[in-house]
Amino acid sequence: MKKEVWPAEAHTRRRDGIQQRWRWNIMSLVALIIIVVVVAFSAITAVSYYSSMRSGLETKAATTSSFLDSYLGLNYDEYYNTCMRLAETFADKNTIELQFIDENSQLIASSYGTFPVETIDTSDVVSALRTQEMSSFTGVNHATGERIIAVCTPMVYTDGRMVGCLRFVTSTKLADRRIVVTALLTLLLGLAVLILVYVSSNYYFRSILVPVSEITETAKRIAGGSYGIQIQKKYDDEIGELADTINDMSNKIGQAEKMQTDFVSSVSHELRTPLTAITGWGETLLADEEMDPAEVKRGISIILRESRRLTSMVEELLEFTRMQDGRFTLNVRECDIRADFEDTVFMYGSRLAQEGIALEYEESDDDIPEIPCDPERMRQVFLNILDNAGKHGGDGKRIDASMHREGNNVVVRIRDYGHGIPPDELAHVKKKFYKGSSKARGSGIGLAVCDEIVTMHGGTLTLENAVGGGTLVTISLPIPEEE
Repeated sequence: MKKEVWPAEAHTRRRDGIQQRWRWNIMSLVALIIIVVVVAFSAITAVSYYSSMRSGLETKAATTSSFLDSYLGLNYDEYYNTCMRLAETFADKNTIELQFIDENSQLIASSYGTFPVETIDTSDVVSALRTQEMSSFTGVNHATGERIIAVCTPMVYTDGRMVGCLRFVTSTKLADRRIVVTALLTLLLGLAVLILVYVSSNYYFRSILVPVSEITETAKRIAGGSYGIQIQKKYDDEIGELADTINDMSNKIGQAEKMQTDFVSSVSHELRTPLTAITGWGETLLADEEMDPAEVKRGISIILRESRRLTSMVEELLEFTRMQDGRFTLNVRECDIRADFEDTVFMYGSRLAQEGIALEYEESDDDIPEIPCDPERMRQVFLNILDNAGKHGGDGKRIDASMHREGNNVVVRIRDYGHGIPPDELAHVKKKFYKGSSKARGSGIGLAVCDEIVTMHGGTLTLENAVGGGTLVTISLPIPEEE
């Protein structure tokens, strides 16, 4: 069969199914990871910014509070005037508001200048006045609606009486803007990663799904009967290994198909020949009532011989069918394998002698014990091997047979002196349907059945070309250890 190569259709094939599922899963996972990273990084950035701002305000509050300690021993008016002067001259008033609050939470001075009378009751002021310790606040300024960070530190007279508190307030607008910019940059980076994953996953799937699609199409064509076609191997990886496996399968199916076709043709020919002889002689005997008795006897002998040959072929086919579907079984019992072999040799020897072939049996003095086997199956093996020796090596006019004990094995050897087996066919002669270059009659399954029988007995059947010409068949059967 002429081999074909299925062309690539990577650019025209629609690929969905597993690709869509994989793309949806991987893109969803990457998108989720990006969202988590953006949120986490933004939160970390916000915490870092706010913490830095709060730390700066706390430092300013501690420094200013230390500066005012020298005025806290004076009267309230002097303290108030000092607070007002300090608020008016505060250097960072453009970014930070300096507030002075009395013990009743009333704002009494601010670096912003004029201010309405206001009660400040945020948590930092309440905590500082109650605990006399520095406190901070992050939240919304109810007066302006903007987000702020505030740090409040208590102011106490030298005699321990609460005067009020010093408070620094700054807007988080700039920090919030930086956090948003950072989040957007992180998000853009994440989108770039998502696009990269999408592109790389498409490339990855093209490198997998295109070859798999080709392999699928080729497998469909093989299933449809196009045996022997091949796939172009593009990668030396698992895909390449799969392509090699499909190609090997295609070759083997093609070979099996060819062998099966040859087998059907051969069996048809083998069946037609005896049937033609039987039909011809049957019609001759019926048509000529005054035929010479010698001719009648000859015709009946031919009919009987061809009928037996047909029976043998049908039995061989039935045995092969049982072997294929698992119904091939053994009826094992202890038997004298030497006696069975000798009976087969002497029985078949007389038949070979009629064809001018001498079957010489080498008797052995070895102690060959009874072994567990199926005697009927083993006689079938011996007969088939002897029959093959007569058909394929009969032109040597001699066949040698022997049985010996070699270690824990019973070894049977049958050799003919014909032309032997071509070396390139030796590895295939035991395969089903294989007949090789031999022109002798047969279905090509006899040796396959024999090899199966011997294997089921735990033995081996080998064929090789004998030194000096001809074919040597060796059958080795194990002897149980207790023997």
